[in-house]
Amino acid sequence: MLNKYARAFFTRVLTPFAAFLLRRGVSPDAVTLIGTAGVMAGALVFFPRGEFFWGTIVITLFVFSDLVDGNMARQAGISSRWGAFLDSTLDRVADGAVFGGFALWYAGTGDNDVLCAVSIFCLASGQVVSYTKARGESIGLPVAVNGLVERAERLVISLVAAGLAGLHAFGVPGIDVLLPIALWIVAVGSAVTLGQRVVTVRRESAEADAATSDGNAARGNETTS
Repeated sequence: MLNKYARAFFTRVLTPFAAFLLRRGVSPDAVTLIGTAGVMAGALVFFPRGEFFWGTIVITLFVFSDLVDGNMARQAGISSRWGAFLDSTLDRVADGAVFGGFALWYAGTGDNDVLCAVSIFCLASGQVVSYTKARGESIGLPVAVNGLVERAERLVISLVAAGLAGLHAFGVPGIDVLLPIALWIVAVGSAVTLGQRVVTVRRESAEADAATSDGNAARGNETTS
């Protein structure tokens, strides 16, 4: 849902910055790689130590590279299958680092096995939600559904909650409960989204198989007539 509105807005906002990078000779692939490295550093250096505020700040600085690199490619007229593949692949790596960082915190100093398991579920379900769409499209289905919680929602909900929860370290009381709540929301929302996409692929595949059978039957009738 957020992808539909927020992506268009931030793309317009970031267009001048993308143009600036192109004038400096920076390639879209370099932005993709640097952005992913920054997100991973923010998530895996700060989150396992419970430094959620600063981790979120670092991640936020780099996460918009996902919009900048595509913008640069379009402006330069060099959009390619390789760029799309690299961007999509490294998005999965970055997402894994974010929820992996949460899991490491709860497995260690955070000392909460349930929330560690929820974080791992968020990590795994997010990967599978993306896979279902990619796999459905690879077998020729449109997968005409977005779902309740996509990548943008997962990141916004978890990072906003993490950043606010990090204010607990600065003396803001009671705010640390926001991160567990957010993780549960993302977990449930991801499960619902996965169900939506599986149901959609099942329906579309049945329709496609029926259309193929009807087409074969029609051709058979034409042959025998």
